[in-house]
Amino acid sequence: MSRFTKIILLLIAAFAASFAVAAIAFFLFFDPNDFREDIARAVEESTGRELTIDGDVSLHLFPWLAVEIGHATLGNTPDFGDEPFAEFDRAHLSVRLFPLLLRQEITVGTAELDALRLNFEVNKSGLANWSDLLSADEGAGSAEGTPGGGSIDIAGVDIRDASIRYIDRQTGDSYSLTEVNVGIGRVSTSGDAVPAKGSLRFDLQPMAYRGEMRVDTEVAFDLDAGTVTLGNSSLEGLVEGLASSTTSLNFETAGIEVQIDEQSVDMQPIKVAVLGIEIEAQLEPFSYAGAIEPAGKIQVAEFSPRSLMHLFDVEAPETVDPVVLSRLMVDADVNVGAAAVQLTNVTIKLDDTTFTGSLAVPRSSTGSYRVDLVGDAIDINRYMEPAAEAAGSGAADTAPTELPSDLIKPLNARGSLKMASVVLGDLQLEQVSLGLNAANGRMRIQPITAGLYGGSYSGDVRVDVAGPEPVLTFDEKVQGVDLASLALAMFEQENITGSLNGNFTLTGRGNDLDEIQRSLAGSMSFELKDGTYEGMDVWYELRRARALLKEETPPEPKLPGKTKFSSITATGIVADGVMRNDDLVADLPFMQLTGKGTVNIPKATVDYNLRARVYKKPEALEGATQEEVDDFTKAVIPLKITGTLTSPKVRPDVEELLRQRVEEEIEEKLKDKLKELFN
Repeated sequence: MSRFTKIILLLIAAFAASFAVAAIAFFLFFDPNDFREDIARAVEESTGRELTIDGDVSLHLFPWLAVEIGHATLGNTPDFGDEPFAEFDRAHLSVRLFPLLLRQEITVGTAELDALRLNFEVNKSGLANWSDLLSADEGAGSAEGTPGGGSIDIAGVDIRDASIRYIDRQTGDSYSLTEVNVGIGRVSTSGDAVPAKGSLRFDLQPMAYRGEMRVDTEVAFDLDAGTVTLGNSSLEGLVEGLASSTTSLNFETAGIEVQIDEQSVDMQPIKVAVLGIEIEAQLEPFSYAGAIEPAGKIQVAEFSPRSLMHLFDVEAPETVDPVVLSRLMVDADVNVGAAAVQLTNVTIKLDDTTFTGSLAVPRSSTGSYRVDLVGDAIDINRYMEPAAEAAGSGAADTAPTELPSDLIKPLNARGSLKMASVVLGDLQLEQVSLGLNAANGRMRIQPITAGLYGGSYSGDVRVDVAGPEPVLTFDEKVQGVDLASLALAMFEQENITGSLNGNFTLTGRGNDLDEIQRSLAGSMSFELKDGTYEGMDVWYELRRARALLKEETPPEPKLPGKTKFSSITATGIVADGVMRNDDLVADLPFMQLTGKGTVNIPKATVDYNLRARVYKKPEALEGATQEEVDDFTKAVIPLKITGTLTSPKVRPDVEELLRQRVEEEIEEKLKDKLKELFN
């Protein structure tokens, strides 16, 4: 061994011995706890807050430069009391010493933080207890990269049993996160994905939402490209307070890429499951530089509205068909705008009905809803409340149908609805089209058009609930409606044929339909054409009444009794729910009826006094003798129509006939006396 080599080895040995003596001296004579007050003083000078480290501070040198701090607290500002702003039980951080000194490589062990507690608060004056910390950072230069271009390698981050609380004294809101546990895997400049997991419990007031959440994802950083990418990510948890029972919440996506420089987000398809509803969404890349306004496509899988009502502790309505409201699904394109969420290319399937069109949901309380839908067929009767069952010997009393004033008052909506077929009550409507305009407690459904039993219906309906008493106005018209189909549908009667034309302009006031019917006012007119009424033979009734007056044998009836008519017209004024008609004209093959009377709309009854003039048409007077023809054609015959609209009674006015006969006999006797006197 050369002398030079010996000298080098002696120098190395001496350096190692000196370093060993220095290290021993460092640990023997240096106690990091002696510097706690200096650290606290420096923090207070920088932030104005009191830092208290009452736990042990330990320092390790080999092979890791490691520091561990026990319990420590950072005080609040004077305006927020004595409760600490931040607190933890233990913090541990370690760095490999030799890679840092020799290769400028930062290799960090797992950073650990136990029982972190953060208390954020906004006082009644609107001052936040963290605002001073933010102002203290203003003007600070941004952190530079690693020295000499060296690498960074962090073994992981482990946060255990943390809690974060936020209180707003102005609004009374309070949010707390407890039992927060976060585990982050290895982080390095290599760009490899970093696994991350976390769990927490939350309590949000005053919404009274509480529960627990778990998240599992992986994060990749590309500093050169300026991107942060989340790989397969999932969030699942349980939520209390959202519904009447604890509800599960799940979120899944295959990836999310954030372009930091461009301030944009690109998401893979996402799946959300909440309240028993499964939602899939495909969103286009969107910017988060300003207002977040994503666009894309959503699909809501079939779910049961009845089950959803049950979750919210809302009793599902009792319906004629108990199966309805059990299937609903939605498919639409979505565009979130500044004023509203636009849904286009919408397909909604409710039970057996399919709607297509567009919707707009406002993002503010003052905005207007927009609905434009086209549907195929719906039987509204299936969704109606069942009729009251009979109780004892009589039918159970039913409460009158109330106007939904509480729903109409806040409604702010416009739109249109078209249906190929609608069953409403006893009516079968075809090609229904209606427009809607509602705002400020006033709703107008106009125009309304529909095919109705071979004819047409058009209408304009207005509901005004802005005043102290609701007002309902109708302006309706029917043309060419088949009477046979209408009577069968509405009254289950098969005793009339013909066609119906009518105009109805009415206004009613009240909180329910009974009050509105009793207060109806306006005008009505109708015309019945080319039909037959079965169940009453007017010609037979006239012949029978004549026979009774003349004390003759009544003719044999021809069954079934029926009366043909070519037209029946009437116009009238409506007041207090009663139409008064003074111009009824009915043309029958053998006579004409004229007269006046009333129709009580709430009671659905009629009361008419008519006069009949028989035509001198022997061919139309079936079975009549010449004497009958002579008697009928020279007389004006009084008739009465009374009873219900569904089964009116038509009969000669016997009292009037007797009075006429007495008057005729008196007139004849008077003539005879006058003849005797003058003779």
